[in-house]
Amino acid sequence: MTANRGGSTLDKADVGIVLLNYRTPGLVIDCLDSLIAEARGTKSSVVVVDNCSGDDSAEKITAWIDSNQAADSVRLVIAPENGGFASGNNLGINEIDADFYLLLNSDTLLRGDAIAKMLSAIGRNPEVGVISPRLEWPDSTPQESCFRFHSPASELISSSGTGLVLSVLSSSEVALRVSGSDTQPAWTSFACIMIRKSVFDQVGLLDDGYFMYYEDVEFCYRARQAGWVIANHPASRVVHLRGGSSPVKLNAVDRVRQPKYYYESRARYFYTVYGRLGLFAANILWTLGWLLAVLRSFVQSRFIAPACQSQWRDIWTSFNKPMHRFVHSGRCPSDESS
Repeated sequence: MTANRGGSTLDKADVGIVLLNYRTPGLVIDCLDSLIAEARGTKSSVVVVDNCSGDDSAEKITAWIDSNQAADSVRLVIAPENGGFASGNNLGINEIDADFYLLLNSDTLLRGDAIAKMLSAIGRNPEVGVISPRLEWPDSTPQESCFRFHSPASELISSSGTGLVLSVLSSSEVALRVSGSDTQPAWTSFACIMIRKSVFDQVGLLDDGYFMYYEDVEFCYRARQAGWVIANHPASRVVHLRGGSSPVKLNAVDRVRQPKYYYESRARYFYTVYGRLGLFAANILWTLGWLLAVLRSFVQSRFIAPACQSQWRDIWTSFNKPMHRFVHSGRCPSDESS
């Protein structure tokens, strides 16, 4: 099988499934294995987008496609460069003509008719344009996956790490508590997400000016502004292993400096949603929270400020060029095939 670089789209499907890979072929294959049973009973097409991994991902994924005789329903597309999460997903979306699109991270595993349950739920509710499942760990412990929008006030909460600040600004806390019932959050994790084609037709695809992070928040913001409901349907369950191709979540836990693209995405989001003044307010409040945390760490020896020491500089670096687009240095060889 030769890697497709953007030829004709697959036949019309009920569900177009886009699975993004960046140097995680083992995870992709595990996800594809979970998709085999899940896709039965639906007219679905799968596009695996290799985001210019530059390793043996294409060969391994192609071997799985061949060994499972899945070439009629699974296509491998190799991106000419690593343009990031939004760019890779947009490439896959453009390869399929479908009524609904299911975007999947490589570090996900579908459980118990997850696709059919999401399709049923979104089909019953025409006002719902974006729907997500319950994300959980392999032991079925639920993960936080529904959120309020990031705001300047939420930046003060996150950088201060102080309970008093959170209690005063609790209505601005980003993460929502896990619910066992259907909910309508402001936005939801794109680790696994189903989106109506008509939403893309109305508001456009994901903003590929984001390399990684905040593109899901901004897309849900656009969808909600256009009148669509964002929904979470916990009866549909998907395992999310987390951290398959990005160090950001682990870095946050370990208080390690985040990659440059994270701060550029943050600046782009606040500028797009709140304007220049909103970005300034977000940075000021983040800085005030960070100073409060540093002061508290001097007074209380057991308290550790949640941000790493250099983060205050990174927060302000993109202020003057908030719409700057991160450019990955790697490009795939023009003759790469599988």
